[in-house]
Amino acid sequence: MSLADFYRDQLFRDCLPFWFPRMVDEVHGGFLHCFDHDGTLVDDDKSVWAQGRTAWMLLTLYLEHERRPEWLAWAESGLSFLEDHCVDEDGRMFFHVARDGTPLRKRRYAFSESFASIAFAAHAAATGSASSADKALQWFERYWDWTFTPGRMPPKFTAHRPLVGIGPRMIALVTAQELRKHLGHDFSYRIDGWLEEIERLFVKPELQVVMEQVTPEGAVSDHFDGRTLNPGHAIEAAWFIMEEAAHRKDARLVKLGCTMLDWMWQRGWDAEHGGLFYFRDVLNKPVQEYWQDMKFWWPHDEALIATLYAHQLTGDEKYLRWHEQCREWSFKHFGDAEHGEWYGYLHRDGTKANTLKGSLWKSFFHHPRALWKCHQLANSGALFL
Repeated sequence: MSLADFYRDQLFRDCLPFWFPRMVDEVHGGFLHCFDHDGTLVDDDKSVWAQGRTAWMLLTLYLEHERRPEWLAWAESGLSFLEDHCVDEDGRMFFHVARDGTPLRKRRYAFSESFASIAFAAHAAATGSASSADKALQWFERYWDWTFTPGRMPPKFTAHRPLVGIGPRMIALVTAQELRKHLGHDFSYRIDGWLEEIERLFVKPELQVVMEQVTPEGAVSDHFDGRTLNPGHAIEAAWFIMEEAAHRKDARLVKLGCTMLDWMWQRGWDAEHGGLFYFRDVLNKPVQEYWQDMKFWWPHDEALIATLYAHQLTGDEKYLRWHEQCREWSFKHFGDAEHGEWYGYLHRDGTKANTLKGSLWKSFFHHPRALWKCHQLANSGALFL
């Protein structure tokens, strides 16, 4: 079997059937996603992130695999739910709503808006809707303004210890890439700025590390929050940069993305039990979060993409070995041959921490995106198991 066939089968025979049609809310619209191992609904609250992300994933499959009417209809249900129930009076989006759309929680950052943006952009590409194209740009501008205009977003820390994160910049990058792909808009001047900030502020050659948070000047803050690394997040940022490198045919960006992957693989891979640690400390001091040595699903999905992308861009067999190492461990420990999909949360040794396959954080996004992206990368490289 080819590696491309493996990932295609995992997507369409294992992952997608777990979620659909059970996650479609026929009563209130949008998507349910908090499921136990067998698909039993555990909680009917809805993540606003999941509405946009799931719609985007369905529309990506609709555009790039097959134009199935149900995929489009389900995606449009998610988009309608977003517009009808998930926007606050100030024009920003909530984070967490009840099944009927009653608002429950709103957070300081604007990632709900970024995921809405990519979903509407994909819908514009799928349908030719000028209205969806406008909405995609409007939500992106709202994300950009709220996130990067000084003083707009309430600070997480006081002025006595300000920190900036890699997350807003990498999400801005991938959102701009999606809008460029689907709408044809050139965001090069912004992308250039985010790439420069990621490299200047967060990539630390002297420590061989990619920081999660730094001071506004790019220094390491020698406290729990400032020292904490998230290897999976940095590896995800690495493949976003590889994506830009491939688009531009830019060897320097290839090197940057691969270097970020190299450092964070070494920081994150558990040599004793396998899998990627969730948190590490840049100075190898103890991490205060109690889940620091757990294995979450999504860093492994991001590592699958990043290692395969790095192999495609460089031809270095090291990355293919890492990919197979991650693939073998992940499908063995996260996979469920009986009911499909991946479990979300494992202990350090790979045993299940619980049986959830969906939560306010886990939905139809990271895993299907990884399966689809790895299918594409493996297919272009004609790789075989």
